[in-house]
Formats: sequence, C-alpha cells, structure tokens
Amino acid sequence: MRDQKNQAGKEVKREEKRIEEEPAQLAREQARRQTDLAREQAAREAKREEKRIEEEPAQLAREQARRETDLAREQAIQKEQAAKEAKRKEKRIEEEPAQLAREQARRETDSAREQAIAEDQEARRRKAKNQPPE
Repeated sequence: MRDQKNQAGKEVKREEKRIEEEPAQLAREQARRQTDLAREQAAREAKREEKRIEEEPAQLAREQARRETDLAREQAIQKEQAAKEAKRKEKRIEEEPAQLAREQARRETDSAREQAIAEDQEARRRKAKNQPPE
C-alpha cells in the first residue's frame, strides 16, 4: 500500500512538474516553429533571388530586343511620313501652275462681272437721268 502511496505521490509530482514546465515547453515549441518558418522563408527568398539572377540575362535580352523593335518601328514611321510629305510637296508643285491659272481665270471673271455690273448700273443711271419725269 505504501508503494501505491509512493507511486501516487510520484505521479502527482510528475504531473505538477509537467504542468509547471508546460508553458516553457510551449514557448520552446513556438520558438522552434518560428525559427523553422523563418528558415523556410529565407530559403524561398534565396531561391527567388537565384531564379531572378538566372533569368536576368534573358530579361535584359528581351528588353533590348523590344527597344530595338520599337526604334525600328519609329524609324519606319518617320520614313513613311517623310515620303508622304515629299509626295505632297511634289503634288503641290505639280498642281501649282494649274492652281495659279484657275485663280487668274477666277479673278478675270470676277473683274469682268464687276465691270459689267458697273456698266449696267451706269447705263441705268444715264437712262433714268435722260427720261422725263412722269
């Protein structure tokens, strides 16, 4: 019976010790989990950085190719615009004599019309002046 009492006393002491040490044990486990998590995070970041470093030359090459393509496109547009402008100037030069002739003809027609109107008005004025009042 004494053995049982001793045994029960030991059990109680073990349980008290376990209860007493439980917060410290939980804290150690929490610290271990945080350390493991931090280690995993650092490993992931290192792997990401490694991958970025590996991909950097290819990324730079893609950016360079894109810049060259953009530059070539801009140069082609500028060349096309310059060609269109040269064509417009050439057409304007070709059409200039005809345009000048049309303007000259219009001015002459306008002048003839104005003169005819003025002569008609003068004739009406003279006719009205020469007619006796009724």
